[in-house]
Amino acid sequence: MYYELAAQTWGAEEIAVAKRVIESGAYTMGAEVKAFEAEFAAYFGVEHAIMVNSGSSANLVSVGALCHRRERPLQRGDEVIVPAISWATTYHPLQQHGLRLRFLDVALDTLNLDVERLEEALTPRTRAIVAVSILGNPAGLDRIRAFADAHGLALLEDNCESMDAELNGRKCGTFGDLNTFSFFFSHHISTMEGGMILTDDLELAHLCRSLRAHGWTRDLPPDSPVYRRGSDDHFEAYRFILPGYNVRPLEIEAAVGRVQLRKLPAMTELRRRNLALFQQLFAGDERFIIQREHGRSSAFSFTIILNPARGPDRSRVFAALKQADIGFRIITGGNFLRHDVIRLYDHEVVGGATPNADLAHDFGFFVGNHPRDLEPQIRRLREVLDRACG
Repeated sequence: MYYELAAQTWGAEEIAVAKRVIESGAYTMGAEVKAFEAEFAAYFGVEHAIMVNSGSSANLVSVGALCHRRERPLQRGDEVIVPAISWATTYHPLQQHGLRLRFLDVALDTLNLDVERLEEALTPRTRAIVAVSILGNPAGLDRIRAFADAHGLALLEDNCESMDAELNGRKCGTFGDLNTFSFFFSHHISTMEGGMILTDDLELAHLCRSLRAHGWTRDLPPDSPVYRRGSDDHFEAYRFILPGYNVRPLEIEAAVGRVQLRKLPAMTELRRRNLALFQQLFAGDERFIIQREHGRSSAFSFTIILNPARGPDRSRVFAALKQADIGFRIITGGNFLRHDVIRLYDHEVVGGATPNADLAHDFGFFVGNHPRDLEPQIRRLREVLDRACG
């Protein structure tokens, strides 16, 4: 494809370490995972990192940890404020733990949670908020953190789409009580599949480690704050304290992740150069609504919303993109309220409607960004859209 949605970022180094792990015969979670966790935590300046098998699992384990902490655990029926646009697994763990979701519309210019309406979303039953930075563009994380602190709310930061983005000189994925990352094929770094949880809270870190592997105590030290070890070593070796999962990562994923992490700053810089060209070519054209960069985006992709005020023909635009061999897709998961699965959710829509999320769902799409020079592809995109939109 001339301009693809997703692209390979591995080189000879990743292949070499993958072969090394295979030849070692040590495949499941071990020394490579431990080293990657330490390096990832250090890169983001956070105390604890817990690797899992996907970003989706990172969200699942994080919600579980918030439900099992000693003080103010989340309980069934508690309300959680969430943005109307995100990927499905931002929401599914909340539903699976019996929580009630309060969907708040996004700001049209950033596609992130509308922080101007946070107070409107709050009720006496609200216990948590999920912050999502869409496609590399930082959400209003400073204001969301302050809001959570002011009202005693847990904050889960889903940073699966925005690794290496920054707000006020601080890395995204460090504002939450728990912070999640994804290493899927198309993401900022790729380990095939994989994810990470970051936290500065020792109790939450230990809960995550136990939940990651069957609710087991094997990965916890004897002085862990989440259980009291007994004297029977025969029993203690196989002791289960939580209703956990098996979402452990593989050694091969961690070994590749260590290589990719070293490459991340350079790859982010290339993504940002492409973003600057995209902004130069599309900013100020009233036919298109593009994301306003908030903080420093890590430019996962480039979003475009066809301005409905200009009467766009979406079918014509999409046909032109296909003919030009340019890949495109819905923005993240679109407005989650528009999906069939919402019938299974206990939820409410703040203000009764999400017009901005609907507009992005109906008239929006994104094209890919990759850590290499995309000037020819981005300029062709501009030419195709210029002709298709008249």
